[in-house]
Parts: sequence; C-alpha cells; structure tokens
Amino acid sequence: MREWSKDAVTGLSSRDADIRDAKRVRQAVQDTNPEWIVLSAAYTEVDGCESNPDLAYAVNRDGAMNVAVAAQEVGARLLFLSSDYVFDGKKTTPYETDDPRNPQSVYGRSKAEAEVKLLGLMPECCIVRTSWLFGGGGKCFPDTILKLAAARPALDVVDDQRGCPTYVVDLARAIPPLCRQNAGGIVHVTNAGDCTWFDFAQQIVQSAGLATSVRPVSSAQMARPAPRPAYSVLSHNSLRAWGIEMPSWHDATLRYLQERNG
Repeated sequence: MREWSKDAVTGLSSRDADIRDAKRVRQAVQDTNPEWIVLSAAYTEVDGCESNPDLAYAVNRDGAMNVAVAAQEVGARLLFLSSDYVFDGKKTTPYETDDPRNPQSVYGRSKAEAEVKLLGLMPECCIVRTSWLFGGGGKCFPDTILKLAAARPALDVVDDQRGCPTYVVDLARAIPPLCRQNAGGIVHVTNAGDCTWFDFAQQIVQSAGLATSVRPVSSAQMARPAPRPAYSVLSHNSLRAWGIEMPSWHDATLRYLQERNG
C-alpha cells in the first residue's frame, strides 16, 4: 500500500474479507470492482502448516481459488504471491519458472496446488514466486537475529540451506510495474544474489555493529518439523523479461536496518 502510487489502491485485511469465506470475498471484490487483485494473504507459518494441514490448504489453496473466482466475476486480473517452497531444493543452479514443482512440506504443497489450480482457472493470471522475506512490521529473520544477538555472545545458524533473502519493500516495488504491464504466467521476484542463513546472519550482525559470534551448523543439528529446501535460489530471467531489476540482498539488508532503527 505504501509503495503503490498513481493508482487507487484498496487494502483489505482478514477482518474485511477472510479468504476462506467465498461469500465475503465475492462481496468485497464486487464492492471495489478492481482491475487487479494482488493476493498476498496466506498462512505462512511453515512449521505450523505441518501440524495444521487443513488450515494450510483452506487458506493457501482454497482461499486463493475463492479470490480467483471472485476476480473472474468482475473481470479483474489476479497476481498471486507464491513461494520457493514449491521446489524440492535438489538443484544446484537457480530455479527457472518452468522447473517442475516438487514440494516437500505441507506449506509448499498448499502453495504448489494453488498455483496449478489458479493457472487452470485463470491461465492469464500472474504468479509471483518469492523467498526468504524480511521487513518491518512483523516477525522476520533479521529481527530475530538482532534480538538474539543483543542477549547472547554467540549464535548457531544453519549453513547448508541456500536461497535469496528478499526485502518486502523491494518485492512491493516490483508488483505495480508487473500489473501495469499486464504480466501473466510465473515470475520469480527476489533480491539479487544468494547466500546461506549463516551468511545472512553474519551480514546482519556485522552491519549492526554487534560483536556477537555467528557459528555455522547443519540443518540436522537444528531440526524443524517442516523440511526446508537445501537450495531454493530463484532465477531472475522471468523478471528481466518485464524490464525489472532487483537490488542485491546486501543492499536490502542495510536499508532494512536503517528502517528498523527509525
């Protein structure tokens, strides 16, 4: 909402229209009669999805379809935010948009099934896959690292998962030009470059001027309920096709720290 200018934009929360409620969604869409709908609502607690699969599918897959049906009824285009978790992480080179989906977690499967169903109903819709999101206003990796680093002399961080940290501000800035160009199909939108969680944590701690030591550990040592892709770097070829370039994750991290410090 903050980053979108020159157009009339309406922001709806779950209080305005829980996407699990098809009737409420339909009414909200009819009331605003938009040209585009950006669907960023999701149940994104990856480990929580493992223990609440019904909720994950109700929101991430069925809720997305409720929005798509309502969009069709008013002739609106749809941009759906998806995830690197639709991939299994077994590649060693950046994932292209046409690489096969093979999700390994409930969250990943719920987003992958949503993609397939949306493209079946609305072949012209735009699916934006992103990854490792961080930003102000909510829980995120850099915020967690900074809070822990302020209280501990050393942190253990996973060093065998590689991906693309993405600042929500940069993701938000990429969406309006995609809509204005009537983008369709799948587009990968992340900050440029890639790293491990360990690399990311080191950058955060060093940039914040903290003396905390960051130590690399394996995923096996930090076991979580939901499996994470070992490699989920997303190729930018699809984004460049729309004339959009993203800043590096290093640059994004510095801007996030400035934002956080007010």
